Amino acid sequence: MPVSLSIKNVPDELAQKLRERAKRNHRSLQGELLAILEAEEREMTVNELYERGKGSGLKTEPDSVQIIREMREERDRELEEWSKKRT
Repeated sequence: MPVSLSIKNVPDELAQKLRERAKRNHRSLQGELLAILEAEEREMTVNELYERGKGSGLKTEPDSVQIIREMREERDRELEEWSKKRT
């Protein structure tokens, strides 16, 4: 059974932004708020997750390409040292 919700004391600027968003999407304010809530329920695509993560400002460890490059360089140095010892 559907439930009626009410949001009180919404700041004027936020309410105006919601009205403008509803107008852009050709929906009522009620319809726009429901669409926002429903969008949060759906599964996100890989690209959406990537963009959300990128926009979060979190820092990650070096990427795998850099790690592999460093490992290869180390291996090459070791092989070069080993071959010098053999000659």
